[in-house]
Amino acid sequence: QLQLVESGGGLVQPGGSLRLSCAASGFTFDYSAIGWFRQAPGKEREGVSCISSNGGKTNYADSVKGRFTISRDNAKNTVTLEMNSLKPEDTAVYYCAALVVQGLCVMSPLYTYWGQGTQVTVSS
Repeated sequence: QLQLVESGGGLVQPGGSLRLSCAASGFTFDYSAIGWFRQAPGKEREGVSCISSNGGKTNYADSVKGRFTISRDNAKNTVTLEMNSLKPEDTAVYYCAALVVQGLCVMSPLYTYWGQGTQVTVSS
């Protein structure tokens, strides 16, 4: 059964850090790009970061460059999003998504498989 399960969300103060994880099963993870997206109340879903199937290519939204780092472990079928220097505007539900494609990743929500999301709240 195909699954993408996000974890690691929570409440953090501005300037703090969180580590989000995406655990995948039921599809060819090694051949898939993984993207992180987020959606705040009243706003459209936006791309945050993505990583290609072998980890060789990554992309970040301008709003998170220098603060967020994406990585993957194909042996464990997991992708991690390290989030530092968090700001209140980072508050959103964060989703991971998978697209079976090799060698590239995209920041648009064209992904085939989606997780249920994890809430990140940045507030004092």
